[in-house]
Amino acid sequence: MEPPVVRPRRLRSTAAVRRLVAETSLEARQLVLPVFVREGLSDGEGPRPISSMPGVVQHTRSSLLAAATEAAELGLGGIMLFGIPEHKDAVGSGAVDPDGILNRAIRDVVGEVGETLPVMADLCLDEFTDHGHCGVLTSDGRVDNDATLEIYAEMARAQAAAGVDLVGPSGMMDGQVAVVRAALDEASHQDVAVLAYSAKYASAFYGPFREAVDSSLQGDRRTYQQDPANAREGLREVLLDIEQGADIVMVKPALPYLDVLRQVRDAVDVPVAAYNISGEYAMVEAAAANGWIDREAAILETLLSIRRAGADVVLTYWAAEAARLLAR
Repeated sequence: MEPPVVRPRRLRSTAAVRRLVAETSLEARQLVLPVFVREGLSDGEGPRPISSMPGVVQHTRSSLLAAATEAAELGLGGIMLFGIPEHKDAVGSGAVDPDGILNRAIRDVVGEVGETLPVMADLCLDEFTDHGHCGVLTSDGRVDNDATLEIYAEMARAQAAAGVDLVGPSGMMDGQVAVVRAALDEASHQDVAVLAYSAKYASAFYGPFREAVDSSLQGDRRTYQQDPANAREGLREVLLDIEQGADIVMVKPALPYLDVLRQVRDAVDVPVAAYNISGEYAMVEAAAANGWIDREAAILETLLSIRRAGADVVLTYWAAEAARLLAR
């Protein structure tokens, strides 16, 4: 038997050699931490655990600042804020209230770490509406696209006035990026960037997130979020958002849509983000809790797979922990 001449294993022989030839990197600066802040939750009560997402909490305003400070110290790429109001209504009025929980949280975090950490905010109505949809409804219960856009514009102006660095329109309304960009520019907030949730799918993996934001969703979101069967449609949505002024585009969820992520990365020349969502997080945590997988190795492998598929930025609930693991 002739010994092999070509031996790919040579480049796997030691950790140092593997590091030398690694094709993909995973760094703290590429990770964004999504966080939830709950209105009316007192510091005495402390953060409220989310049962379906072990290790993730609904923050008080004070504990949010501690999380933001840690994120900045770890060198994360940013923090994405979600607000949970005490009271909801049909039009999500808390989303545009300058003193609503999300806009207060933006001011708090910007005041604490705004010089060192990009502050981002979800721009959507689902946390604020009593029906749980991402827009206002018509009399027969359909989501009214254009009426919703008017509220998104107001929401963008409110978040920008609070000091946000990037807004994240996530409702999948037609024309949302153009409307948000125009609203920001007309209010002299030209420097606020738009991180567009461009290819957002109607996924079964959002369940734990709905607990995290106390969602009151009635029905489903299949008339505005994308059909999981469609990849070309995802790319079309991304290209439309770039045409309308998106600075960064996102694919959400990440793991079930790595093929879409790869297609997007190959097609565009703006930064591409992916959201490692609640259900993806919960699956790994549940498997690890049962002793079925090596938790820390699975976390890093999961995030590396999203980077390898083409994401420049990864939103993940593991952002702070992953940064600590990478620093070892």
